[in-house]
Amino acid sequence: MKNRKSKYEIFREKIKIILYGTNTILGRMFDLVLLGLILLSVLLIMLDTVEGISHKYHTQLLICEWIITVFFTIEYILRIISIQKPVKYVFSFYGIIDLLAVLPMYLSIFFPGASVLSVVRALRFFRLFKILHIPQISHQSAQLRDAIEASKEKILVFIYFVLISTVIIGTIMYLVEGKESGFTSIPMGIYWTIVTLTTVGYGDISPQSPLGQFIAALVMILGYGIIAVPTGIVTAEFAKTSLKNNAVNTKKTCKKCQSQVHFDNAKYCYQCGTELPIN
Repeated sequence: MKNRKSKYEIFREKIKIILYGTNTILGRMFDLVLLGLILLSVLLIMLDTVEGISHKYHTQLLICEWIITVFFTIEYILRIISIQKPVKYVFSFYGIIDLLAVLPMYLSIFFPGASVLSVVRALRFFRLFKILHIPQISHQSAQLRDAIEASKEKILVFIYFVLISTVIIGTIMYLVEGKESGFTSIPMGIYWTIVTLTTVGYGDISPQSPLGQFIAALVMILGYGIIAVPTGIVTAEFAKTSLKNNAVNTKKTCKKCQSQVHFDNAKYCYQCGTELPIN
């Protein structure tokens, strides 16, 4: 006789279908409710920071926020117990975001004001890509991820160069301008350099001497190049990735769950793990 499934196993399977089954009716309904609650939660947090609204409705907003937090907490626990490898989910990208979505409200019990950090729940909107299940969006996001990964070393080297440059320029400005112009220390000079390089220009500190103004002009010009370089690096890698992937990007439809976002060299469905047909 075959072993009958326990009530707990049946419960886990049903929960898994609802929480992870983006291709099922119940799964899609749950995802839409989840997105609605995320949007509502973010709006409640923002409204609670408006003095007039917070003064009148703080208690009501707080109650609503706790109700949503309890819902997210139950959802997080159910996601853990409904899959075979809970650790994989806990330390995954979405798992970490789901945990961060519930922590701030519990931290606010010990650290008043921490509830504002619940705005990180907006990160859960990344699930929209999985819910919509649009091949073009999934493909483009994968290309962007690969491009950033490929350009990581180049960007790190560039940032290292920028950091050294800011220290040197900040020191020079401290020596050239001195305390009279607001450059009271080397860290203050570095602060001015960063503000100028990023073209923010707060204006709280500015060079007064002709030499300082000349150096400032050079730093401003350099700032435009600093903004352009990382963009160029990622764009170049993105173009390479696009050319590479476009040559092998063919849809494969899974016979079991009907998912269509697969590369032609994929052997198994990313959604359910079923073996894909060979083209």
